[in-house]
Amino acid sequence: GGYVATDRLIPIIKMYTLRKGISGKDLGKRGTEFSSRDVPEALGVVPGSIFLICLTFCLVGYATSHPTKLLDCNSALLSICFMLFLGFTDDVLDWPWRYKLFLPTIASLPLLCCYEGSTSIVIPIQLRSTLMKDGLLTPLSKLLCYFVVVDANADGAIVNLGIWYLLYMSMLAVFCTNAINIYAGINGLEAGQSYVIGCAVLLHNLIEIQSDSQSKENHLFSVMIVLSFVGVTLALLKHNWYPASVFVGDTYCYFAGMVFAVVGILGHFSKTLLLFFIPQVINFIWSIPQLFKLVPCPRHRLPKFNAKTGLMEPSTFECKPHEYRWLKFLSNGNKNGTEVANMTVINLFLQIFGPMSEGNLCTALLVGQILCCSLGLFFRYNLAQVFFDE
Repeated sequence: GGYVATDRLIPIIKMYTLRKGISGKDLGKRGTEFSSRDVPEALGVVPGSIFLICLTFCLVGYATSHPTKLLDCNSALLSICFMLFLGFTDDVLDWPWRYKLFLPTIASLPLLCCYEGSTSIVIPIQLRSTLMKDGLLTPLSKLLCYFVVVDANADGAIVNLGIWYLLYMSMLAVFCTNAINIYAGINGLEAGQSYVIGCAVLLHNLIEIQSDSQSKENHLFSVMIVLSFVGVTLALLKHNWYPASVFVGDTYCYFAGMVFAVVGILGHFSKTLLLFFIPQVINFIWSIPQLFKLVPCPRHRLPKFNAKTGLMEPSTFECKPHEYRWLKFLSNGNKNGTEVANMTVINLFLQIFGPMSEGNLCTALLVGQILCCSLGLFFRYNLAQVFFDE
């Protein structure tokens, strides 16, 4: 239902956004017939709105049979709705980056206030000897006890982080919303990566439900949310795929990120969720020098389109021959050049594998996302016992 409604509503709503001037140019098609065309912007508001409607109907039946989950349901709706609103206002008003980091923290507060799960973490087997030895706390443990609680009865296996765990989950919401937003710039990538991650989360939930785990109810709650999300996202991807007839905008990126934060926090698998964000984590780490202004950061870091070849190439920023030699060496081996590729995984991919068309580039990146999510599932169910007890 969500797929059909979104698919039919996008062509209608995009006419309204064009009429109101909420549109943009496709910077990845400069020099082609598509470069002067106005593309409707912020169409992520359509799948976001349909998702909220679907979720509201689902919650009517779910909350009736699971009254203890009513608070979780309402907090999920409130947080997602807040981020959808923030994303749309960002597309219209173009918020500064400091607000983009601050407001997701506020949006996560309803989730944290109703969080009733454990705030303890299990320490990997290989590190437990650093916390306890011969039944006694080590100097490191005694130092940590000023901030957290090391469970002496668990022989260094469990540490209760308390409020620090809530802070971690708040930062998870900030990361999820912004990670999708900065790993973007080509047609289909934002919606495509979200669809793949959504399918991975859904598969993880179904495996846990099938195995009758203790957190079965939490995974059922996650399935209800993710099923609606996957449906509306697939419809958006249909319209955003190369060549895109609509742009998803920050509206969709923030909405999708908060959906993942919600299911990760209320589903009590926030650490597993990060295994599905491997490309986004790598992209964030590689982007840190530019994000924190250690290296010049242009407004747009998306790949540049070569009109002569019809292929996407790494975008660059200019610098003096003696500047950023370490980065030039990593990028192309030429320490004395005057151009350096922007620090994103997309540009790095093009540097490694060479120029390619926008459609093929997006497909390759999504294949990489699928492989990383598969690796995350493999690690979760096959290698976790190497580091943790059964």
